[in-house]
Amino acid sequence: MTKFVKLTCVIVVSTFMFAGAMGAISAHAAATKVAVINIQKVLIDSVAGKNAKAKMEKKMEELKKGLKKEEDALIALQKEIEKKSSAWSDEKKQEKAIEFQKKRRNLGVKQDDANLEMKKLQEKYLTPIMKKLESIVTDVAKAKGYTIVLPRNGVLYFDKAVDITADTTKALNAKMK
Repeated sequence: MTKFVKLTCVIVVSTFMFAGAMGAISAHAAATKVAVINIQKVLIDSVAGKNAKAKMEKKMEELKKGLKKEEDALIALQKEIEKKSSAWSDEKKQEKAIEFQKKRRNLGVKQDDANLEMKKLQEKYLTPIMKKLESIVTDVAKAKGYTIVLPRNGVLYFDKAVDITADTTKALNAKMK
């Protein structure tokens, strides 16, 4: 065989292999159905999500009230220092400045503690919902024949027919009763 004939055979065989591979890829791509979901909306609209939000908001209000008292005391001390410092001795000014610094530091610590407590509450109430939601999304996707579910916020365009948010919310409400 000549080099030309061998090269032609290689090209023909390569072309058939490429065409076969592309056919398999396009057949697989045709079987892929993609859905989108807005997890935030599911959490906001579901009964379990609303209950978790209400509990967290109640605790947040309690924490805010406690911190408000501390903030008000700090502001009052600052105003006192501004008004009376000209009449105070250096020793008294230093004493009040130290008191102000301590109160400010204590307020910062309490704010950090409040943030940590809110984070723990979020984990306590949302983690079970998210675990249940994962299996529900799988069930809804399988029931509707979807092979991939993407978060709505990561998709630039989609047809509303592939949005499974409402179906997932209904299923979550049914399972979390």
